[in-house]
Parts: sequence; C-alpha cells; structure tokens
Amino acid sequence: MSLSPERASELKQIIHNHLLKMNIHGRIREVLAETVREDHGPAHRSLSQADFLRALQHRGIIDDVMKDLQFTQEVLTDAEPGSPPKPATHFVDKNITQLKKTNIDPSRRHLYLQVLGGKAFLEHLQESEPLPGQVCSTFTVYLHFRNQRFRSKPVPCACEPDLREGFLLEIHREGTGEGSKMADGTTMLSLCDPVHLVLIKTDTSSETMLVSSYFLDWRVVLCSPNGKTCFAVELMGVGSECKVPAGVLTVGLELYPPLTDTLSDDIISTQQSLERQRTAEKERLFLVYAKQWWREFLQIRPSHQSKMVKIFAQNGVNRPVCSYVHVLRAGACWRAPDRRPASGKGDCEDHATLLCSLLLGFGLDAYVCVGTKAKGTPHTWVLTRGTDGSITFWESLTAHRYVHRAIDPDAPPLAPQPKPTSPYRTVGCVFNHHTFRANCQPSDAVELCVFDFQNQSRWKAMSQEALKSVCAPGSTTSLPPLPPLCAPSLDPAAASNQLELELRSLVSEHRKDLDLATLWDDQLSYLLSSALSAYELERCSGVSCGNEEFQDAVRRAVPDGHTFKGFPIHFLHRNARRAFATCLRSPFCEEIVCCRGDHVRLAVRVRVFAYPESACAVWLMFAVKYRSVL
Repeated sequence: MSLSPERASELKQIIHNHLLKMNIHGRIREVLAETVREDHGPAHRSLSQADFLRALQHRGIIDDVMKDLQFTQEVLTDAEPGSPPKPATHFVDKNITQLKKTNIDPSRRHLYLQVLGGKAFLEHLQESEPLPGQVCSTFTVYLHFRNQRFRSKPVPCACEPDLREGFLLEIHREGTGEGSKMADGTTMLSLCDPVHLVLIKTDTSSETMLVSSYFLDWRVVLCSPNGKTCFAVELMGVGSECKVPAGVLTVGLELYPPLTDTLSDDIISTQQSLERQRTAEKERLFLVYAKQWWREFLQIRPSHQSKMVKIFAQNGVNRPVCSYVHVLRAGACWRAPDRRPASGKGDCEDHATLLCSLLLGFGLDAYVCVGTKAKGTPHTWVLTRGTDGSITFWESLTAHRYVHRAIDPDAPPLAPQPKPTSPYRTVGCVFNHHTFRANCQPSDAVELCVFDFQNQSRWKAMSQEALKSVCAPGSTTSLPPLPPLCAPSLDPAAASNQLELELRSLVSEHRKDLDLATLWDDQLSYLLSSALSAYELERCSGVSCGNEEFQDAVRRAVPDGHTFKGFPIHFLHRNARRAFATCLRSPFCEEIVCCRGDHVRLAVRVRVFAYPESACAVWLMFAVKYRSVL
C-alpha cells in the first residue's frame, strides 16, 4: 500500500499533534535521563537503541501511545466491491469535546436579526484602515426587543464598517398562559413592539457617543416568502443632526420556524396604519385636554404664565414629560437607592428622570421637580416624600441630598425659621410616571413652598386617566419601550490593575523628565486600598467609617523622621492620561508626584467600582513618604 505525498504529510502532522498533546517528548527525555543514570555504574556500558526502546516499553509509554491511536476504515466510495478496505489516515481521539447546545425553546417562535454590514458613514470617509494592535475608534450596535438586550462586537470606525452580527430574539406574548404557546401570524402581527437599534461610537480615549437610534418594525418579515427578508436601514443623527443621515446598515430578518401561511402586504400595512391612527387620536385628545388644563391654570393667577410648568418635552417629537419616567427595578445589580446615577452621562433632565425612575422602583414616593437655581438658571432635580410628610431633595448631578423645611411667611417676626439648605430657588411643577402637578401657591420660591400634593389650592393636578392614555407602557406605538438595566460587564479588579499600571508609567515618565528617579512602595500602595473603599462608601451612603484604622496603618508604615502625604480624587471615567492631567492641576498632587528629598518612596492605588450599565466610579490616591531634611 502506498500513500500520496499529501496524505502522508497529513498523517505525519496528525501524529505529531497527537504526540504533542500527550507530552510524549517530555516523557521520553525523563526516561532517557533515568536510563543514563542507572547505566553509570561500575559495569558501565554504552546505551544502545534497543536498550532505550525496552526502557520505554517497560515504563508503558509505547502502550499509552498505541492505546490512544485507533485506526478506522474509510467508507468505500469509488472502490469496487470486494476490494480491500483502505486504512484511515487519521486516528480517532477518544476525548471528544461535546459542544454545548444553544438554549432555544423549540416551542417558541424566534426572530433571527442579522446586521450584514454598514456603508455611507461619510464622517469616516478619510479614515485609513487601522494597523494590527493600533488603538482606534470603534462602532458598537446595541439592540433591545421586549426585555431582551444584546450588543455586537466593536469594529473599527470606517466609511463601510464591518458590522456583522446575529441576534436571536424570542417572540412570545406576556399574558398568563401564553408564554408556552408558539406565536402564530396573527399573534405576531399584534405585537407592535419595535426592535430598538442604537449605534454607539467609542473613541480612543474610551469616551462614548450616541451616533444614531432607530426603531425597526420587524413585522415586514411576516409577509416574506420562507420567512426571510433583507433590506437597508438609513440611520439618522441625533440632537441637532436628527435630519442628517449618519449611515446605512444592511439588516436581515428570518423567522424560526417560518410561518406555514405568510401574511399579505396589505394586512401588515393596514395593521400599521390602524396603529398610527389610534396613536394619533390619543395624542390629539390629550393635546386638547392639555390646552384646556393650561387655560384653567392661567385663570388662577396671571403670574402663572411665567412659572416653570413644562407639560411636554422635545426629543425629536413632543412627548408628555411623564412618559420619560418609569418604575425602574434594577434587581440584584443595584444594591441601594443611593447616588450612583451621577456616574452616567447626560444633562440634569436625563439624570433626574433616571434617578426618579430608580427611586420609584425602590418603593419611594418620588417626583421630578422643574424650576430654577441661582440667577434664574432652569434646573431639574428629584423630590421624595416620606410617610411622615418629610421632604428630601436629591441632586443627581452632584449626589447631594437636602432636607426641605418650608418657611412660614405668616409666622411672627421673631419666631425661629429654618434656613434654606438647597441651591434651588423656584419650583414650577412636579411629575412622575402617572402624576403631573403645577404649583398654584402665591409664591413659587422653594423656601416658601409646601409640598402638600393633596391640597388642590396649592397644586393643580392633571387627570391621571388622561396621562395614562398617552404615558402608560404600551399605550401608544410612538412611545418606545423601556429597556431593563444590565448588570455591569466590567471586571473591577482587572480595570483597577490596568489603570494603576498606566498611572505608574505616567508618573515615572513625568519624573524622568524632571531628572528624578522613581521608587515605588508596594506595601504603602496596598494600605491605600481601605481608604478608597471607605471614600466610595461615604460617597454613596454618607456614612464615614474606617478612617481611624487607615491612619493607624499609615503611622506604622511611615518610619520616624519621615513625612507622609496623600491625595485622593474621584473620577467617572477610566482614562489614565485624562486623570493624571487633572491631578497635576492640583498643587498638592503635583507636590507629591514631583517630590524631591531623601528616601522618597511613591505609592498609587486605584479602585474601580462597577455599577449597572457598566457605569463606574473610580477612586485613586497618590501618596509619598520621605525623610524630612531641615
């Protein structure tokens, strides 16, 4: 029997890989070393090849190799019957790795959405293809559909980005007893929830930017033959560029399993038209009611015309402000109703509505307040009412809380009055997900305001039924569904170590430019960890703890005659260069980093605290100890 050169080469490579897998070379070297030592005796003789093979066989190595090699016979194809079977040119590995099966419920319908590439992202027309290992800006697609969230792998930004990803979405009704039934064509036609596609750009400094947001009506696949369709989606910009195209994505949709009887185009277009008409009618009726309510509000006092009462908010389209607040439950990924929304991005309205939604999810009676700060600057913050009637203001931008006590304007002149503690000057209205109330009191000054919402003479409320018709989840097709919060995907320990290494390198380079040597004290760096944990706890809960133990540990680590200096600082990003540049603006930190003296030992410690949606709070501390010289 002879093998072709290609098959012989293939067989040699397979056997070679198998021997490497068994570490056969290492075992042979061990046997050779033992055999040589045994033969170095008084009756020393040269070691022959036969002696070495016997030693290998005696230790069972040859048997182990042959035991794992099992030759099989190829299936006869073109060979004539009765011809001798050809031996296989590969062995069968008994240790076969079983592939994990995807957890798909065969009794449910699924939608497979594929992003098949992008084009016409003209903003990146001049960008060259990045070199291997080069840090570059990236695009990432995020997707939300009926409480299911996914994201794609980041790809380099380009005029035609290589965005190619597949997402398997489950389609089912949420009614009682409906979850185990496979959705048919009629059922899926009634599901008006769109697929929300969001394109995010991440630059080289890890800063993120919203490029586009698109709501995809996936029901076009219901009329496609074989349950498959492919089309282009034009993504528009956001904000002031909402009418400027940002780029085009090619999207493919496929139903699993496909419908036996597809729907016609007319049925789908009729359903979509009815939904738009129903939504438009609800919004028209609410607008009529809102105008009548506003006229009644102005008739109470002419001065109400200038109050900060905002019924609608502009976000591409006019929507009632109550539709931006939802009861948001974060589950186990959020531990307490504290101040962590300050770790995100956005203006005061974004932060306030998010914080109010979270506080409602924690069972508090929370409202968004619209008013002004010093110098009449418009501002938005959050208010909570306790069961005892106490009022607390929450500032989501700075993570501060203020207890409100109203001043009684009718009190005697010498009667003690509470001093205002909050930075807010006026309040025009308050709202949450089902309530909107305008301030009817003679003065809209916060210090004089009484937040007794049941008193109709002080607060004019809108009809909850009217608000529910346009603000409740699923009430209109123009109201996008709220995605659930995701647990953090960031590894805090790895992120802390990486950021600390980058800061050490930056400090060493900075001191090298000043002709200064850099010596690090790892033990002192370790001692700073407890302080950073205590700082984050105090920032979140307002409770200070562990400071005495930290000071005692530092005293023990710093010898007599030495001086210790430390500089802690808090960030909401993980960009080492930005953080270091900010720290150097502080004269105290610059004094630590550029310290000169005898026995100078530097320390730096970073702690990254991860929160939902991969928001993070970063604490870092620079420290130095040195011998004081007079």
